[in-house]
Amino acid sequence: MSASDNADRPDITLPGDVKDEFEGWKTGDATKDAVLADAGRAQTATNDAVLKGTPDTPGLAFYYKGKALTSSAKWVQKWLDTGITYTGTTRYYRPKVEIFDSKSAGVSYCADETKAYNKDRKTKKVDRTPAGNDAYVLYNTRLEKTAQGVWQTSDGTSVRGSKTCVR
Repeated sequence: MSASDNADRPDITLPGDVKDEFEGWKTGDATKDAVLADAGRAQTATNDAVLKGTPDTPGLAFYYKGKALTSSAKWVQKWLDTGITYTGTTRYYRPKVEIFDSKSAGVSYCADETKAYNKDRKTKKVDRTPAGNDAYVLYNTRLEKTAQGVWQTSDGTSVRGSKTCVR
């Protein structure tokens, strides 16, 4: 995902055993594509924080603000509290973007976590139990554009097992 602004974006690189795949995240419209790119970067920033084992990462604070930053940090902390991380591939698909005005937008998308597996932080043992419908998640987010041109996620919800996303 390229950035056409001059923001000093944090470098986020997931480990080799983890992959985020974004299907259909280009519309051909420059504004919508910028919103989608930052929504995707926010998702990857959350995954990075889970994998690093801390909600205090540059990416999380860069791509989230307000209520969304608080919820994302709490989400990462839940992973830490349970002593797990993950490995594998998460596929993000069916993105829909709506531009509200020059500084706000909404993005909804689905996630398929059927090829992502929980991994014990201490033993590194991977749980490959076949996934059910809860492995499909519907995200609805609100993004607001900063003065630097970054579309930060300011609010959002997620629904596990959403019928919209189950294939």
